[in-house]
Amino acid sequence: MSVAFICAIGVFALVFILRVPLALGMLATGFTYLAISGGTMSIVATNMINSYYAGFTIIAVPLFIFTANAMNSGKITERLFAFCDGLVGRFRGGMGHVNVLCSLIFAGMTGSAIADVSGLGKIEIEAMNKQGYDPEFSCAVTGASAVLGPIFPPSQIMLIYSMLSGASVGALFMAGLVPAVLIAAALMIYVAYISHKRQYPYGMRYTLRQFLVVTLKAIPALLTPIILLGGIYTGVMTPTESAAIAGLYALIVSMAVYRAVGWRELWKILRESAIDVGRISIIVGAASCLKYIFAREKIAEMLGSFLVGTISSKPLFLLLVLLFFLVLGMFLETSTIVLVFTPLILPTLETFGIDLVHYGIITTVGVMLGLCTPPYGSCLFITSAISGTPLKAIIKEALPMVGMMVLVLLLITFCPDLVLFVPRLFID
Repeated sequence: MSVAFICAIGVFALVFILRVPLALGMLATGFTYLAISGGTMSIVATNMINSYYAGFTIIAVPLFIFTANAMNSGKITERLFAFCDGLVGRFRGGMGHVNVLCSLIFAGMTGSAIADVSGLGKIEIEAMNKQGYDPEFSCAVTGASAVLGPIFPPSQIMLIYSMLSGASVGALFMAGLVPAVLIAAALMIYVAYISHKRQYPYGMRYTLRQFLVVTLKAIPALLTPIILLGGIYTGVMTPTESAAIAGLYALIVSMAVYRAVGWRELWKILRESAIDVGRISIIVGAASCLKYIFAREKIAEMLGSFLVGTISSKPLFLLLVLLFFLVLGMFLETSTIVLVFTPLILPTLETFGIDLVHYGIITTVGVMLGLCTPPYGSCLFITSAISGTPLKAIIKEALPMVGMMVLVLLLITFCPDLVLFVPRLFID
């Protein structure tokens, strides 16, 4: 390792200790390396443009962000919640099941955990608390189920991974279906167990007429994932084109059908989308700078040689990868983890015969669990903020749910056919 690289790593450690925003910290690391090594920032910028923005995949990210913000209006989330309540609310602990099912369906509209917990979270927590659930349990279920956002297609994290690895976006989206359903099922099993143990109440039993009414009101919103995924899976549209059509449809539904968005709200949606895109763009640029440094210092080759020389089996390698991403998820933002560390590990996958799509799902699920684990746990922070419930109590309730999700992660890691059989069914 060169002196410039060692100094850059020292700067990165310092900004992390000082809690400087991570994107700025990565930029400071890059500037330090380039200043000492004599490199120029224009080389990094050219490399980033050629690597990322020459393709169409990255354009889908801001379009999905806009779709998520458009679908996150009050009336849409309320109608989706009522529909899920009609489906599973009548069981004991029904409101907890509604919470999980809402997140699974909403994931098919937004691809974002933060959009889920910010939009649906307040409605879900208030409804559960009103029926007598412990506030910390309500918040924990809301935060844990929100991680389904980027696992069930469409997924912003999968788009970024596809951009880095060259894996098919369509195959990644299909591969995320089964893991998302398994995680939802695991959470609902845990909710059922706790609900019987603590004697949480049964929910409302809808008549057929009532259920048909809430279903009809929810249909315009429920068509969003069908348009998104149907366009991609049938080959009629690329992921980017599908994201654009979905964004337009979400806007029409929000403004013309549900009348939840006026011109003032539209301006707010556009402003929030621009802010979110700007934040991600800064992270992508900063991570690209680190990627250039790693490539110049041949860090990926050194790491690959070390792993191949140290680890003798594919299962052990996968287990170490899981632990690595679970630990990173506790401290770093999810897109940063994928952008920085995916290029380092990709060269090693071929050596162990690991499918790119399978690894992409492992990565996505692994980093997403960090959203409901301390100390980072942004989903838990948001539920605490919107409900006023102490974070410590929420974390205590959330940890068993994280344990259930880790079991699913282990299952899909060591049984790759669970992940890959859907892509093989449609693509092959």
